[in-house]
Amino acid sequence: MKLKLSLFILSVIFSVENIYAQDGIPIYSDYFAENLYILHPSMAGAARAGQIRLTARQQWFDHEDAPNLQTLTANTRLGYRSGLGVIAYNDGNGYHSQLGGYISYAHHINFSRSDFDLNQFSFGITAGVVQSRLDETNFDLSDYDPIIAGIIQSSTYYNVDAGVSYNFMDFSAHFTVKNILFVNRKIYSEEFESNNQRRYLLGMAYTIGGKYYSDWSYEPSFMFQFYERTNETFIDGNFKLYRKMDFGKLFGGISYRHSFDGAEYLNGQSVTTQKLQYISPMVGIRFKDFFFAYTYSHQLGNVKFESGGYHQITLGYNFWDKGDAYDCNCPAIN
Repeated sequence: MKLKLSLFILSVIFSVENIYAQDGIPIYSDYFAENLYILHPSMAGAARAGQIRLTARQQWFDHEDAPNLQTLTANTRLGYRSGLGVIAYNDGNGYHSQLGGYISYAHHINFSRSDFDLNQFSFGITAGVVQSRLDETNFDLSDYDPIIAGIIQSSTYYNVDAGVSYNFMDFSAHFTVKNILFVNRKIYSEEFESNNQRRYLLGMAYTIGGKYYSDWSYEPSFMFQFYERTNETFIDGNFKLYRKMDFGKLFGGISYRHSFDGAEYLNGQSVTTQKLQYISPMVGIRFKDFFFAYTYSHQLGNVKFESGGYHQITLGYNFWDKGDAYDCNCPAIN
């Protein structure tokens, strides 16, 4: 009985990023499926074509009210230096849910010597509104609890993200601060809920494989996350490969997420610590202006739900192509 209780508690702890720490859009592997804008406002309009991306993520199909996430993003270049983007999302996890919308503006400064050399510095800002909900209507009210009101608790608040990006030929780097403002949701607890959901994201990538017209190219990358309030840190190590085809591109890759912080659980008579780890293979195709990707994330470790898998599908469309591509292997831009 103690072991089962420990398993449950640890699973809840590992899902806490959907409830508390992940105020705003949860950071999964959406960005790995060629959607850097969902993390970095500076990437709004950075590519040579406008982009629409629709993502649906479902966890633990064999569990009722399992975590699920849907996102819709669109961004494009306006004029020579400006970019505009919008994001809408719905995030559900049992009795908890979030609904949000964001609008972004980015400014791009081009240091290129010609129209074929990529040397672009970008900075952007995103402003959004989020509604958090806690549905208590089905809670057991047989025992009096002053915190449980038996209604749908709701809180609406605003926040701002800001960041910079630098794309130079086959290299790219991004730094973003999310949830800059300190806000009070006051939905779970009036006294103990932190008003600091600030997060820091740092990512870099380098594509290997010669010029833009090369048949094969390879892209190692990483992303580092830091949560200011809880001092939690995560790192993603990614590797992606591309195969150029007559109709577009085939691509595949793998991402590994590792948390530097662990949770303790009872393993027999001893206390053991386990750190959150995910491995996420991904495959996809670009067919002309259309885009499709499938990602499967698997949680590693001894303690997890019986089915530790997370399925994600991304559909996309590119529009308003600006013409000739840069002479580089730069997937986020070309």
